[in-house]
Amino acid sequence: MNSHAALFDLDGTLVATEHRSRAAWTRLFRAHGLPVDDALLATFVGRRGKEALADHVHRFPGGTVDELFEEAVGYQTGPDSPPPYAVPGAEALVKSLHAEGVPMAVVTSGLRDHAGELLDLVGGADLFAAFITAEDVSRGKPDPEGFMAGCAALGVVPADAIAFEDAPAGIAAARAAGLRCVAVTTTHPAAALADADLVLPDLTEVDWSTLLRKSAR
Repeated sequence: MNSHAALFDLDGTLVATEHRSRAAWTRLFRAHGLPVDDALLATFVGRRGKEALADHVHRFPGGTVDELFEEAVGYQTGPDSPPPYAVPGAEALVKSLHAEGVPMAVVTSGLRDHAGELLDLVGGADLFAAFITAEDVSRGKPDPEGFMAGCAALGVVPADAIAFEDAPAGIAAARAAGLRCVAVTTTHPAAALADADLVLPDLTEVDWSTLLRKSAR
């Protein structure tokens, strides 16, 4: 049995969804007559939607976080929303680690139903031993709670786990929990991911045995 574990963020790391999220948040703000730009949209990346939205709810007169979030979800899941797709290398990596007996968990800021649908794009939810979603934690990323819960669910200590992330908030959460972190530049430039132990363009270049050797040094 492999004593090391892999904990994956989902949106932007295993499955490319950021284009959908950006479109949904953009529609939400514009529907209420509010301006939106890249800097504003960046505040939503890697975080639980309601927590990120709470930072902006004061701009929506009479609106509540719950109501606005449901409106945004409707935009994201509507028939005109652009489809998600697997990040290059994601399906091959997940299937390879599963075949090698590496315990894996998903630690996502998204909702459980959303996660289950997306994982079909990388081989299916059955390949993962644990799921930590927005409903399972009291504090979202960059708080380490999700990654700590993921390690506990897999029965490993954080020092024996490697996180895969795409956003600064997720990297901060993984590092605070005591995991090493591999980041992919699917949603942020490499400079924004400098706190990760390794930064790659996507998951095609990931070699698990090499990661373990480097982490043992």
